[in-house]
Amino acid sequence: MGNELKVFLGRLWPVLVVLVIIPVASYVVWWLFPTQELNILVVDKTVPNQRFGEHHGLFWALEYDKIVKEDNSFYEESRDYFGYFPNVQERKKGTVQDLSKHSEGELIELAKEADVLYLTDTYGVYENDFDEVMDPDEFSNKVYGGLDQKEINLLAQAKKQEKVIIAEYNTMASPTTLNNRAQFELLMGLKWTGWIARYFDELDTLANDELPNWLVNNYLEQNDEQWGFVGPGLVFVHETGEIEIFRQGVEFEQTVPLIRTQHFNKPEFKLPEIVPYPDWFEVVFIDRGYEVISYFDIGPTAQGMERLKEMGLPRFFPAAVVQNNGKGQQYYFTGDFSDMRQNLGSAHFKGLPFLFRGLYSPLNYRDRQSFFWNYYLPLIRQILDRVEK
Repeated sequence: MGNELKVFLGRLWPVLVVLVIIPVASYVVWWLFPTQELNILVVDKTVPNQRFGEHHGLFWALEYDKIVKEDNSFYEESRDYFGYFPNVQERKKGTVQDLSKHSEGELIELAKEADVLYLTDTYGVYENDFDEVMDPDEFSNKVYGGLDQKEINLLAQAKKQEKVIIAEYNTMASPTTLNNRAQFELLMGLKWTGWIARYFDELDTLANDELPNWLVNNYLEQNDEQWGFVGPGLVFVHETGEIEIFRQGVEFEQTVPLIRTQHFNKPEFKLPEIVPYPDWFEVVFIDRGYEVISYFDIGPTAQGMERLKEMGLPRFFPAAVVQNNGKGQQYYFTGDFSDMRQNLGSAHFKGLPFLFRGLYSPLNYRDRQSFFWNYYLPLIRQILDRVEK
């Protein structure tokens, strides 16, 4: 009996180590790390539900690195941002708590107190976000959204006071007015080409019900009701409504668009050299003062290069860029990088990112968590680690 018990305990020990001892130890180590105070202003106007997807990844990173507010409390994704606040009940319209009622003096003070201004998304919320019958991916009337003048003024003050500024995909596009977009581009040193793009692993409308109806219908209207696409493809959509479709093996060669980070990139960010990215991204031009952290590579063929030229687009597209702003920096991400609608688990376990980077291959483009653990999380942690108080 004694030997059987020893054998049983011997087999149980590795399980206890993995399921109990390591998690408890990592939890204790997390609590032993000191907190770091950073005043981070987040603007997110695209919050139709309680998932807080457009800034969930950012707030997970803040909690994991124990970045706290001035009162030493942790940032809460459900309250510590400016923008749209959803009703507790799903599919019910919420409330607006943004900068619209702030005076110019209050905006100056906000910028003065801030260490980081992060514009995660201004696309907004729409009627179909609250209608169970309507498809949330289709166009409908706007409830709230668009970059407005108060956010422009706050951005201008943050730049003037040499703060760290981070903005990303869907900050300056529709429904932002052309005037506000122009101001944003001038302040950030960017120029949007009007094009956005996304990879789909199947263009056959009968085989892929995730193709947006508006995309297919607009293309049919522009091309004599002819579709005829099958297999993987890259869809380019212009703000005018024009749609161009690149076919894998014809206009581009990559399995999926790649985010490439040169091993010795000038800004010295440590990131995987190749990470696939199948989601929406913008094509922008950047001022010469910017340094490229990462860029998109679709692997265009000669035919693809010719079509890109006709569209006024370059061979490579910026993905993440940075330029100095006195004591601060300005960053722009052309992809929807901070968007994370999946459960990432508790942020209170030290070493969890290292574990998940091993579990989620950077080459697995179908899993959004793979992109989070391998690219966005190490990128945003390194950015915040460089913020000077």
